[in-house]
Amino acid sequence: MRKALILPTKYVQGEDELLNLGYFVSTFGKTALLIATSDDVERIQSQLEVTARKFDVSFIEGGFNGEVTREETKRLQTIAQREQTDCIIGLGGGKAIDASKVVAEGESLIIVPTIAAQDAPTSHSAVLYHADGSFDDYAYFKQSPSVVLVDTKVVAKAPTRFLVAGMGDALSTYFEARATHNSYSRVNASLPMGSREGKTPPAIGTYAALAMAELCWENLQEDGLNAKIACDANLTTEALNKIVETNILLSGLGFESGGLAAAHAIHNGMTVLEGTHHYLHGEKVAFATLAQLVLENAESDELNTVMDFMYSVGLPLTLADLGVNNFTFEDALKIAEIASIPEESIHSMPFPIVIEEVASAIVVADKIGQNFKNSRMK
Repeated sequence: MRKALILPTKYVQGEDELLNLGYFVSTFGKTALLIATSDDVERIQSQLEVTARKFDVSFIEGGFNGEVTREETKRLQTIAQREQTDCIIGLGGGKAIDASKVVAEGESLIIVPTIAAQDAPTSHSAVLYHADGSFDDYAYFKQSPSVVLVDTKVVAKAPTRFLVAGMGDALSTYFEARATHNSYSRVNASLPMGSREGKTPPAIGTYAALAMAELCWENLQEDGLNAKIACDANLTTEALNKIVETNILLSGLGFESGGLAAAHAIHNGMTVLEGTHHYLHGEKVAFATLAQLVLENAESDELNTVMDFMYSVGLPLTLADLGVNNFTFEDALKIAEIASIPEESIHSMPFPIVIEEVASAIVVADKIGQNFKNSRMK
């Protein structure tokens, strides 16, 4: 049985690590294309200037319009080619990070997350969107980033909502990896650059990946709330360090080499609902995890434990929490149809997928979330 585990070359996390960014650029050459929004660059401008001087490197700002479209990534590739930059840096949140992966195409890539909002930084895959924010396609590259550099001081100073959203993304990791493990499904680690079908024999996840996915869930329960409190105060504590590592490293390795299942597929389907466009990836994935648990008829104790955690840190429990009101079964069917296309990860669930059953799970998850919130508010 063929198994695969895919990893970034280096992962470095700590306080003031941005000051070492220039060193990693220097391992590739003298110049780097910096893909980041103007707001994210402004947040860490002083650190960029210090590290550029210290290591004698230059950052060429490519900007970023905020959406990972084919047009935007092509524009950035043109800048990199024109300037003949030695490496690519993706700095900021998940969209800038994914854009940098598309531009770099698996070569000489440094990822610098300034928030711990999702598990994209370590992976060799990216998600493409249309200009209106709806899902377009997945892109896969031949290897993971060369360097993932996380400055926990910067993460602690970001709005707490981002850290909590990252917990929502990490929350799905174990439950999706468990489903994939039970179905012996192929995982992303087996896919080469730019290929959904793959040119090598399929591989399933390793026990190491499943263990990291399970550790995600354990860490969230143990330190998620305390990390949120630390971030509220813009302070780095061991609880915050632990959850940053959970959101970025453990969840990243867990999802990519452990596998995705229904939760992320349902998330992708939810992009057809305009109200959700104003919410973060991890916030939507958290609710989609509830839907997956309903779909697989998870034990009540497990479902309640998940909702307890979500409620404690402020993750969305209902579709109304995600800006969707007057939700109908027809709306659920639209989500389920997109979530159930042949290429989607929902088919890693250990049973056949029926679109109407997926739609029903979404509706029932919403009602269960409503009932849970009402019981807590009494």
